[in-house]
Amino acid sequence: MRRFPTLLVLILFLCATLPAAGQLLVNPTINGNSISVSISLPLGLGGADVSLGFEQVTGLSLANLGLGVQLVNPLSPSLRARLPTSVGPALPVILRIEPPTGGTLAFHGVAFVDFHTTLLHYVPGTRLRLFSAPLGGPFEDVTAEMGSGSYRARATKGGFSELLIVWDLRTVDQVIADKFGRLEDLLDDYESSMPGSVYDDLEDLVEDAHTAYTGGSTAAAIAEIDDFLDLVEAHSGTDIPDVWRAARDVDNVAGYLRGAATTLRFSLVVKSGA
Repeated sequence: MRRFPTLLVLILFLCATLPAAGQLLVNPTINGNSISVSISLPLGLGGADVSLGFEQVTGLSLANLGLGVQLVNPLSPSLRARLPTSVGPALPVILRIEPPTGGTLAFHGVAFVDFHTTLLHYVPGTRLRLFSAPLGGPFEDVTAEMGSGSYRARATKGGFSELLIVWDLRTVDQVIADKFGRLEDLLDDYESSMPGSVYDDLEDLVEDAHTAYTGGSTAAAIAEIDDFLDLVEAHSGTDIPDVWRAARDVDNVAGYLRGAATTLRFSLVVKSGA
C-alpha cells in the first residue's frame, strides 16, 4: 500500500505525456460469450485485466465494444465533480465501453464486467469499489462482488459506460440509501414498459426490502431483493424488455433493474457483516 503515492505521481506525469489512450489496451481474447483484455501501463507500472461476459450476445468484437482507456488526473476538478463527496480515485484509469451506434453488438439480459488489478490489494473492510458513469456523467457505485488478494471487482450491467476504481469513504448506510433511491427511480421510470401487475409486485418487494432494512433486519431486506431479482428474471423478455442494441433504439429495462438490485444487495451484505 505504501507504493501507491509513487504510483500516483507517475500517473500524474503520464497523463500529460502519454499517446492515444487506446494504445494501453493489449491482448484482446474472445471466448464464446466473453472477451478479455489487458490494460498495460508504461514504465513497468503494471496494469489491469478486464473481462466482459454476457448471458447471450451477438456481434461481439473489440471494435463493436468501442473499448478505450484514459489516464486521468485524480485531482482534476472536472473528475471530482463527477464523484460523490468522500469518494476519490484509487486507480486513476477510466475504462470506457462505448459501442459505436453503427455496430452490430446486441445482448439479452446483463453483461458482467470483471476488473482485476495487482496495483491495489483487497483487505477485509476495504473501501475500494467499482464505480460506473454514463459517458461524461456522474459516477455511482455498481460493485456486485469483490475478491481477495490483488483487487478484484465485478459489476452487473444492463448497458455500457465508463468504469473507475475508487476509494469510497461514505458510510454503508449512505450508500444503501443512495442505491435504494436509484432502484426505486429506475422502477418508476420504466413503469409503462411492463404490465401493471408486474410493476406492483416489484414495487412491493422494493418497499418491503426498504422497510426491513430501516427496521434493522438486513437479512430480511436481502431476501426481498433476492425475490425482486428472481421476479425480474422470470418476466425478462416477455413482460419486461431485456435487450440492449448498439443502435440504442430499445431500453434494456430488465438489465438495468437487475444491475441496480445486485449492487444494492452487495451493500446490504456488507452492512450485515457477512
